[in-house]
Order: sequence, then structure tokens, then C-alpha cells
Amino acid sequence: MNYIVVLCMIDTYEAAKSIARTLVESKLAACVNIVPQITSIYSWKGEIVEDNEFLLIIKSKSEAYDKLEAKIKELHSYEVPEIIAFDINKGLPEYLRWIEENVK
Repeated sequence: MNYIVVLCMIDTYEAAKSIARTLVESKLAACVNIVPQITSIYSWKGEIVEDNEFLLIIKSKSEAYDKLEAKIKELHSYEVPEIIAFDINKGLPEYLRWIEENVK
């Protein structure tokens, strides 16, 4: 089984909680951490933008990625949301088993 961590930025705490809860309730993620008040500086449509955002750290399985991505896009307010996945190469076997048990 392959496990992943997905990063996603969002503009409000309420939206972060809503997406996190939906992903966990729908068994697309075992856990979502919300990291508050990150300053993001980025280029968007020819402008340099500075925003305060919230980072979602999502733990899931590779097999669930397509549905997880689709659900985030459905719920997210950004035109192009940041959705970036990384493979988990190693981890505590009991924790990885917990992810397995909590993601469809």
C-alpha cells in the first residue's frame, strides 16, 4: 500500500475546517492538520500577491488521490487551488496501518 501527504492552502479557517472535516468524514483522508496564519507571497496573473492563508496537511492513500483531489476542487474557493502530493517513503507501521484503516 502507498501512502501520501497532500498539501493544500486555503484562505480562511472556516474553509480549512470545512474541507478537513469533509475529507475525513468521506474517508478520503485519515487526518488533516490545519496550520494557521501562513504568509504566502506568489505570482498570480502578472501580479505579486501577499496573502495570509491556512495550510492543510492531509494524510491519505495514493489510491484515494483522484477522489481527494476532485473533492478539494469541488469545495475550494480558489480558481487554481494548491494541491500537491508527496509519497510517504517510511513511517511508523502502526500509524500507516491506521491510515489504511481510515481511508477507503
